[in-house]
Amino acid sequence: MFVAGVGIISAIGNNAAENLTALELERPGISDITYLDTIHRNTLPVAEVKLSNESLANSSGLSKTTSRTALLSTIAAKEAVHNAGIENFASLRTGFISANTVGGMDKTEHFFTEFLSNNQKGKLRDVMHHECGSISEITADALGIKNYVSTISTACSSSANSIFFGARLIEHNILDVVIAGGTDALTKFTLNGFNTLMILDPHYCKPFDENRKGLNLGEGAGYVVLVAEKIATTLKQKPYCRLSGYANANDAYHQTASSPDGMGSYMAMKNALAQSGLHPADIDYINLHGTGTQNNDVAEGTAIKRLFEPSFPKMSSTKSFTGHTLGASGGIEAVFSVLAIKHGCIYPNLRFETQMKELPFAPELKFLKNQKVDHVLSNSFGFGGNCTSLIFSKP
Repeated sequence: MFVAGVGIISAIGNNAAENLTALELERPGISDITYLDTIHRNTLPVAEVKLSNESLANSSGLSKTTSRTALLSTIAAKEAVHNAGIENFASLRTGFISANTVGGMDKTEHFFTEFLSNNQKGKLRDVMHHECGSISEITADALGIKNYVSTISTACSSSANSIFFGARLIEHNILDVVIAGGTDALTKFTLNGFNTLMILDPHYCKPFDENRKGLNLGEGAGYVVLVAEKIATTLKQKPYCRLSGYANANDAYHQTASSPDGMGSYMAMKNALAQSGLHPADIDYINLHGTGTQNNDVAEGTAIKRLFEPSFPKMSSTKSFTGHTLGASGGIEAVFSVLAIKHGCIYPNLRFETQMKELPFAPELKFLKNQKVDHVLSNSFGFGGNCTSLIFSKP
């Protein structure tokens, strides 16, 4: 299974090149709220994409009345398809497997603001694409994909599961090409919900730091183009890498928390390694789920300690740049993992100061170039104990 193309938009850049530059320059995208209409403006930092809906619409080719979730998705997916450079794209059995958690909720919120004040007001077009599947269909239509379109929504592991599922469709000879990943836009409902859980940091987040206070929410979209080996051999450019392993596990410990012993995280990583035929010592870099909450970082770190001790690979949480993009995080971080292999680099874990007392390791502090990066493990561990790990390897 090969990765032929990547596409991304996040708070640190509007395409893959801009994202990589921001990571190298250690330039985070977290800041005060600009576009989201919320009472938490100036009190809770977020990682917003630095473009208005009108600008996103111009870039995507969609109407400015389209949900921000779909606008982000279409921009990143179009970049991924263009980047893959598949000449006979329309003649292949092609699928679009996309993840999100908010659907068109951003538009629904606008509708109800007007409707609740006067039930004769509000534009019904703002509620037409509320559900998650509609977002995938909008992007699939923009790409001209009709063979197979599906949506996955498993909280923070959603995009990783989309990639996982897309790979299986190719492996079972159902499709030749799959654009897989996910998207999510910031909404008032999401921000209020996470604030109610009391896991938002009022300052910039510090994943895997002893004094971490919580996460910062973000938005964006990230996709990889997966192709069968028979397609990879026809491409003009060499594939970025292989998707060599993947696994999902569910510890079902709690609706919004991981098990403290990290059992789901451990099983996902262990089984992904087993499928890839690799050993823990083969992994050169771990893109941590690393949200910055008390629960997540202990659970994930405990699982890593159990699996990798005594020799730990380099690791970091890129959520210190992009915030936690929820349903999009697995796709965005898959793109980062692919780029790490392509360019031989390791990303820093911003704002880290003090090693966690429970763990015998610490994340990387600086952007590292000219590194041996043959195998990358990317973790996406979500609500309900739904945990997925992906392994990307040099082709």
